[in-house]
Amino acid sequence: MKLGYINYLNCYPFYYHMFEIEPLPGVEVVPAYPSELNRMMAQGRLDMSPISAAMYPELEDRVLLLPDFCLSSVGYVHSVILSSSMPIEDLDKKRVGLTSASKTSIILLKILFSRYYRIEPQYVPTAPNPSLKDAGVDAALVIGNEAMMGEMAPYTYDLGDLWLRKTGHPVVFAVFAVNKALIDNYYDVLVSVEDSYRKSLAFLEEERETVIKKAAERYPSVHYDIDAYYRVLKYNFTPSLREAFSFYLQSAEEMGLLKKTAGEAFLQTG
Repeated sequence: MKLGYINYLNCYPFYYHMFEIEPLPGVEVVPAYPSELNRMMAQGRLDMSPISAAMYPELEDRVLLLPDFCLSSVGYVHSVILSSSMPIEDLDKKRVGLTSASKTSIILLKILFSRYYRIEPQYVPTAPNPSLKDAGVDAALVIGNEAMMGEMAPYTYDLGDLWLRKTGHPVVFAVFAVNKALIDNYYDVLVSVEDSYRKSLAFLEEERETVIKKAAERYPSVHYDIDAYYRVLKYNFTPSLREAFSFYLQSAEEMGLLKKTAGEAFLQTG
């Protein structure tokens, strides 16, 4: 079974157990940016993977979601930021770079701009970690490890914080999807992956220093307080986070940014 892995610091706690303690037989872990994992799931090249929350409407006919896990934050997330040369209110008609690395964050930013700030910038594609001057933009969306490598402009906005203050909801950045067509063939393996995730999150609570040390070794370029970062992330797909996920999808659908879904469908195991 091919299992996707978001190759960022935020996803590592789910994979600690299978990376560092007990690799899973029959599981090939495929590391990539979120956008690449989205594409591979859509093409049927992965059997299971975290996917951008914004990708679910496109895949809902073909996947089920794991009911217990997500990548989320309540307020500041620190790894999804808008780096800007001017205040956010002044970005109307200005050039805003959008990283190709994440679909969820792009739509999140567009909703914030249009619905809550009443501005319509000119969007241009950029690399995951652009220089505003070199990219010829006034602001840029930066996510993941690159967002934690230092402030890049006079104004830095945390999108998790903006979203919570404007909507009252947390942000669910990613959910875990399983290809429906492969569930029967890989059911036992899927159960073992879920179990590995649970063990990993338990290690994060019970042997936190060890997990953080291993995370720092895997991502040495991230000069950031990993312990503080892991404390703002939420990994359990609680009822309130499911509600936040639905709110995000509905908001994007109302603005024509995502197609309407029939409602989230979850994998049942055990």
